[in-house]
Amino acid sequence: MHDFNYQNGILFCEGVSVQKIARTVPTPFYLYSRKTIVDHYLKFAAAFSDIPHLIAYSVKACSNIHIIRILGELGSGADIVSGGELYRVLKAGIAPAKIVYSGVGKTDKEIIEAIQAGILMFNAESEAEVLIINQISGRLGKKTKIALRINPAVRVATHNYLSTGKPGTKFGIGWESAKAIYRRATEFKNIEFVGVACHIGSQILDSRPYIATMKKLRNFITELKAEGINLSHLNIGGGFGIIYDKERAQSISEFRSAINHLMEDFNLFLIMEPGRFIVGNAGVLVSKVLFVKEEDGRIFIILDSGMNDLIRPALYKAFHKIQPIVLKERKNVVADIVGPICETGDFFALDRKTPLLERGDIVAIMSAGAYGFSMSSNYNSRPRAAEVLVDGKDFRIIRRREEYADLIKPEIDTY
Repeated sequence: MHDFNYQNGILFCEGVSVQKIARTVPTPFYLYSRKTIVDHYLKFAAAFSDIPHLIAYSVKACSNIHIIRILGELGSGADIVSGGELYRVLKAGIAPAKIVYSGVGKTDKEIIEAIQAGILMFNAESEAEVLIINQISGRLGKKTKIALRINPAVRVATHNYLSTGKPGTKFGIGWESAKAIYRRATEFKNIEFVGVACHIGSQILDSRPYIATMKKLRNFITELKAEGINLSHLNIGGGFGIIYDKERAQSISEFRSAINHLMEDFNLFLIMEPGRFIVGNAGVLVSKVLFVKEEDGRIFIILDSGMNDLIRPALYKAFHKIQPIVLKERKNVVADIVGPICETGDFFALDRKTPLLERGDIVAIMSAGAYGFSMSSNYNSRPRAAEVLVDGKDFRIIRRREEYADLIKPEIDTY
């Protein structure tokens, strides 16, 4: 489900060879396919076109405003988790009435900014947060819509760091605590409780955890309704997985079919927060081989990008395919593909069977569109990579590569 393919032995993104782009844009850089982004969004929208819904793109996956604008023009809203993301999505033209604000630690300043912007709702994650939103709303003379984010106590088959709906995490509110807050709704004069939300994790490859969660939510909503507490919105979060290697990821139409019988019971406005599903396979990190080193019986292929550019392998031991952008006859070896950062954990692949690359070869680190640039940093005082967007046979830089001056500008301003 992406538009990166070889033509006559050269890797293309849509109608442009990656080799051509690399001659213009110095490596490393992120490269995105507009067509892939659009196709994935439209697949999602089509699967739920027969029911009232909002697709709130999860901005943390890839937060470039050009990409947010593309999705906004297709009708997408935004799921945000910070004041910075609110600033981005408003700049990108997302309507405030399509913005959902998640996150376990919203500051007073962020809450004020979101209320003043007129967002759709907050996903509140604690009673303490509800109290603060109520107080701030009162001071601003506003009535603010809220959904309580439930921790459904559902475990999913994903990396431990990506499981957000299991017991013992910082996320969400337990069933009984949430029920007690809804029962006291009239005490919060400046809040309108409109829904219930959850998010069970990320990179989830089948529908079973969602079905288990939605059954629990159905019972919970039914109990509230019996007490005269009527909700209008259901937010089931995101987390829909993609193919990085040999996974069998469900299509969104398969997911819709699996939960269809549950949707009939809910009869609520549905909110979903996909991020990785839309942009994960729409982007690659393009990098150049600096050196090939053999030491102690191991081969190291050293790239000009590092864990500061793409931290997922170091952080999660995540798998990303790594492909030369030009295919040719090469000897196959087992090697570690690493970066230049001063950390042993700075790697993209360990003990990976790979064609033996040479200095100057350019590679594409695949499936890097989600949590790639958005998690990048300036560690080791390395300027962050450029971002490039391909649209058919054209490409353009949508974020320039940082320069050394960018690294110290906030410091120089106070020097």
